[in-house]
Amino acid sequence: MILFIIFISLFALDSFDGDKSFLEKSGTFLIHLIPTVLLFIILILSWRREWIGGISFFLLGILYIIIAWGNFPLSTYFIISGPLFLVAILFLVNWIQREKSGVNHSPE
Repeated sequence: MILFIIFISLFALDSFDGDKSFLEKSGTFLIHLIPTVLLFIILILSWRREWIGGISFFLLGILYIIIAWGNFPLSTYFIISGPLFLVAILFLVNWIQREKSGVNHSPE
């Protein structure tokens, strides 16, 4: 997920193209980093509560497909939503394994 967050963050760099002032470009850059911040917050919440990551990343994958449907080639949906679905599955599998083994989730 960390690699995916870095990958998504690279798209924010296109905000520095054009003839706008540095201040305007910086503001646009920060707006483009909102998905990065959202993904990072969900990742932090999911670190100990895997079900949060499983559900959240799956829903974000679905949301991206719904919002962007018809605007891009099919490969784009696989590149963006695919890693979200994969990470969601991994978090859910880990959560199920912990539940079966009875490992305590909360830090002491």
